[in-house]
Amino acid sequence: MSIKIRKATIEDAKFLAKMILLSSRADKKIGIFDVVFNYISDERLVENIEKLTTTTIKNYCHYSNFLIAEINSKCVGTLCSYEPRIATQESFLNSLKEISSNVNTEEYEKIFQQCDFNQNKCTLIFDFLEEVEGFIDVGILKELMKKSLLSARLKGYRIAHAIVEIGSLETILFYKTLGFKEIKQIECEKYREKFGRNGLALFEIEF
Repeated sequence: MSIKIRKATIEDAKFLAKMILLSSRADKKIGIFDVVFNYISDERLVENIEKLTTTTIKNYCHYSNFLIAEINSKCVGTLCSYEPRIATQESFLNSLKEISSNVNTEEYEKIFQQCDFNQNKCTLIFDFLEEVEGFIDVGILKELMKKSLLSARLKGYRIAHAIVEIGSLETILFYKTLGFKEIKQIECEKYREKFGRNGLALFEIEF
């Protein structure tokens, strides 16, 4: 089974939106985008996230940050990598304002003020590492990560981070098998109240 890895384009926006939503929920009933967009239906939620991937402001969900995995021309996985000095919290909030007036930025900011790792702004961040149901464990995520690390090295990066929910055992195990090490945890009462998870863990890889 041949896996092709390519850069996402604007035509991939809908697929990216579905994968972003899937990844953000991570087996929970709701995720951060449910909060941001005031608990609207899944259909409308995907539409809003799709718009978020194509805003004029380059936020961390922007399609240009993504790699896509394909098998037989079918999109089967995603991985986002972004620079926090470019894709800042401010750029994300401004992107939300660009696409919708009905957003709950206040709740979003309250949650992540408690769960902020204050990372080095020159460190690359990985996010939305996700694969389509039916294609799990065929090497998609490893191929996405291998390609992304190669691209990061060519850009001069030697360290990258990923943020994972405390208690997401499968995700944590996978990152560890890729060579990531947990370096910090933050337990957040607000995060626990909203999502039922104790907080977030920061993972790092040197390459």
